[in-house]
Amino acid sequence: MAASSLATLRSKIESDLRGRVASPFAYRDRNAFELVSTGVPEMDALVGGLPRGAMTEICGAACSGRTSLLLSSLASRTAEGEVCALVDARDSFDPLTGNAAGIALGKLLWVRCQNIEQALRATDLLIQAGGFGMVAVDLSDVPARTVRQVPLNAWFRFRRAVEDTPTILLLLEQEPHAKTCASLVVRLEAGKARWTQAAVSCYPFAKLLRGFSVSGDVVRSRVQMPEQRVVNIREGAQPKMAVPRGVFETETI
Repeated sequence: MAASSLATLRSKIESDLRGRVASPFAYRDRNAFELVSTGVPEMDALVGGLPRGAMTEICGAACSGRTSLLLSSLASRTAEGEVCALVDARDSFDPLTGNAAGIALGKLLWVRCQNIEQALRATDLLIQAGGFGMVAVDLSDVPARTVRQVPLNAWFRFRRAVEDTPTILLLLEQEPHAKTCASLVVRLEAGKARWTQAAVSCYPFAKLLRGFSVSGDVVRSRVQMPEQRVVNIREGAQPKMAVPRGVFETETI
């Protein structure tokens, strides 16, 4: 196609979309976001916080601390008076556990789904509706092979819908799937468990699980990092980016 034809086509598209899309051919890859606390100081120190107007992926295997971070983030947002939504793809959320974690259940919309198709439709509707401080989508109990089949244009649509809004879009998965549509991707891994002796005389060797450590690695980030993340390993050396890794403790509830 000739350059003049391309210019004509571009001009026509811009004219048709005028008033609806400001710059249809302008690609925006922002890295300046308002960051809010996850409720876990160690995680905040690692990533700076959760970015508003962007998609964040938290991935990891079972018992890697995904749910603990989800509950903490929801508790942090509802404590600030924000209304949040939880899209529960496999109907696995326990309100009693959420309440014990500090979530103000009166400010949480719990969308109970039976499969990933329902979860994706609900997420789309909630983001388009607006008004939520956080929309959390828990896909952690959905098989990774199923989530892998979600078309990329679905993640792109979510990213575009949440841009320039105060909403945090938080995805919980076993593996990262949103590709470059996610502005922040963190992988969690379970560490050493902590046990205490059980006070049961007839079972002297019984122990109770009190919690375990969780390590987090930043897989990908377009978020501007806190200044303290840049360190000098020795005097006179060139600045070197610290390895984005953090460890925090989680308690059993």
